[in-house]
Amino acid sequence: METAETSACTEPFTEQRARELLAASGAPLPAAEATLLSLGENAVFASGGLVAKVGRDASLQERAEREVRIASWLTECGVPAVRAAEPDVRVAGGHPVTVWHRVPAAGRPADPADLAQLLRQVHALPAPDFALPHRDLLGGVERWLRLAGDAIDPADADYLRERRDGFASAAAALVPHLPPGPIHGDALPRNVHVGPDGPVLVDLETFATDLREHDLVVMALSHDRYGLGADAYHSFVHTYGWDVREWEGCAVLRGARETASCAWVAQHAPGNPAARVEFDRRVASLREGDPTVRWYPF
Repeated sequence: METAETSACTEPFTEQRARELLAASGAPLPAAEATLLSLGENAVFASGGLVAKVGRDASLQERAEREVRIASWLTECGVPAVRAAEPDVRVAGGHPVTVWHRVPAAGRPADPADLAQLLRQVHALPAPDFALPHRDLLGGVERWLRLAGDAIDPADADYLRERRDGFASAAAALVPHLPPGPIHGDALPRNVHVGPDGPVLVDLETFATDLREHDLVVMALSHDRYGLGADAYHSFVHTYGWDVREWEGCAVLRGARETASCAWVAQHAPGNPAARVEFDRRVASLREGDPTVRWYPF
């Protein structure tokens, strides 16, 4: 994500730079000693009972502010979710910094039924009193293909652009089975943490308002493409109470998500042979119309 708001945002976002920003923010974590949990769009640090997320650049501030509001709203609604330790977003050098209560150690890995249980609660909620964005599955396709450059066949890039345009039009015309409203937006078991009090939602950055079917197609695609077993998928469907594959619009949202996932891998192809192999596998299966070809997480 590009921004010209501050020269600080043009510096490489390394662990050391993130620690400097954490210290400058005044957040109640010892920047020098905090443990780095992950470094991606956010640098995530933990110390004691707190976690701090340092955004990669200034463009993430609005999303950080919304995530804090979403966490508070979910708590008010009784939906188990990660809780913000501070109501406001700190800013250091143009980077947003948020502080969260650290979730207790996981008792076990989250499974599809845990996710379905939480989605039932989220999908029962009315819209909050603040704006949520729509779920734009295909919005990043052009940027990802541009980053791929000549590491991928230009004909494959054009093919994905054509798919993007077609599925965007088809998705806009869908008639939902479920009433639209708040969704998680990246509904996978990896975004559920099972602590001593049961499963809680984490990573609230992708919350949106849109077709509830978006959250359910993710797991259907996990079963069809990524090796999720039939029993695990059945547990998800049984707990949620409906199989999105029964809906005539499922193929459209699935196709849109496959297109986006293909383009997302493409951006990693320059200098990464494994990404190029996975991209070629995915785009070939789409061109051949074979929905059974196994894809591998990247």
